[in-house]
Amino acid sequence: MLKFNKKTNLFEEEFYNYHLQEVEEPQLFREMFPYDDVPKIIFNQRVVPLNVPDEIWITDTTFRDGQQSLPPFKVEDIVYLYDLMHKLDNDSGLIRQTEFFLYSKKDREAVEKCLSRGYKYPEVTGWIRATESDFKLVKEMGLKETGILTSVSDYHIFLKLKWTRKQAFDNYLKIVKSALDNGIIPRCHFEDITRADIYGFVIPFASELMKLAQQYKMPVKVRACDTMGYGIALTGAALPRNVHGIIYGLNKHAGVPYEWLEWHGHNDFYRGVTNAVHAWLYGSSSANGALLGIGERTGNTPVEALIIEYFALRGREGKEKVDTTVINEIAEYMEKKMGIDVPAKQPFVGKNFNVTKAGIHADGVMKNEEIYNIFDTSKILNRPLSVEITDKSGLAGIAFWIDNYFKLPENEKISKDNEGVKKIKEEVDKEYEAGRVISISKEEMIEYVKKFMPEIFNKYNRE
Repeated sequence: MLKFNKKTNLFEEEFYNYHLQEVEEPQLFREMFPYDDVPKIIFNQRVVPLNVPDEIWITDTTFRDGQQSLPPFKVEDIVYLYDLMHKLDNDSGLIRQTEFFLYSKKDREAVEKCLSRGYKYPEVTGWIRATESDFKLVKEMGLKETGILTSVSDYHIFLKLKWTRKQAFDNYLKIVKSALDNGIIPRCHFEDITRADIYGFVIPFASELMKLAQQYKMPVKVRACDTMGYGIALTGAALPRNVHGIIYGLNKHAGVPYEWLEWHGHNDFYRGVTNAVHAWLYGSSSANGALLGIGERTGNTPVEALIIEYFALRGREGKEKVDTTVINEIAEYMEKKMGIDVPAKQPFVGKNFNVTKAGIHADGVMKNEEIYNIFDTSKILNRPLSVEITDKSGLAGIAFWIDNYFKLPENEKISKDNEGVKKIKEEVDKEYEAGRVISISKEEMIEYVKKFMPEIFNKYNRE
């Protein structure tokens, strides 16, 4: 059967029809996942085309997967973060949805308060297991969409759920039908897809979901969950780890439209951001993440990273309202008010992400900050470039610190040849010669300036 593909403007064969393959023993891909050694990256040299959707966006799992890795969030913290997420998105629709647990009274209270805000974006959605009792919670909350846990690997079907593939298939379809019968959009979370039998279970199951979507004339979404971070975004890598092949298969062979496809990744092998971006590039409209990358084990794909990647791919046209300066407002709240650790070197939000300690870098920055700053971090993230004083900072680092901290006007900026700067460096050197191992604090630097450069201190001190 031929079909004309309007995206490629080519006739293409359409005769794929994959059926559920029942098996006696679970398919665990032992050569790829030996467990007593590092998982193997296997190549079969099968390449699928780039297939970028017309529109791409971000969804959030901060209050579901993100929260489950940490002490329970307070209701007021959830609502405040939801407000900040809305402020960040700023009615642009870039952060389209966020999902919530519904199990506890506190969970439901948080959902009710977030719903009462009346925001269009991010839309509040739920998350449940594939059980009728869980589905009742969705109906009671009046949500329009819910995620449903539909694990697809034999690791989960056989070893965790103790089902056969047919039992999993039937049980999942039953709860999906319940959602559709009640006018609720189901979002099926294909858990552990990167260890699943793609053509023996995943594609047949997704195909059945698309038949239900046609029958009910409602969306049935598919979230491809790289639960353990095994996904590989390398050309020619073999399934089930190949991100390109997973997204291509769901779209091409199962018929899942771009806008119903979503990628959810973890960072166990440092591939979280790369895999999410490649999911976009190969046919998934949606990439899922959590604020600051919080989540199980090594965490989810950071929402803030996805925002930066989106602008790198698409620019700001149509998303001019996104307020990226809110990213560090969110990080500050999560760290100071909620006690969530933000690694110092974490991109965009860590305290040292755009801080230099090397004198040679500071010397370059004094000439032109573009030399050692990734972009205008003051404008885009409300995070001015800064330096931290150590034994490696040199005269240039000290001069830049003073210019930067005291916000000296361009015509009054000091140079590394300034006598006061030289005296401060002498004091810094003495500290490290005496065995100091930590950086010079802001308070110490202020005292040095007060002592050796009183004219600067008296005119520009901000504290």
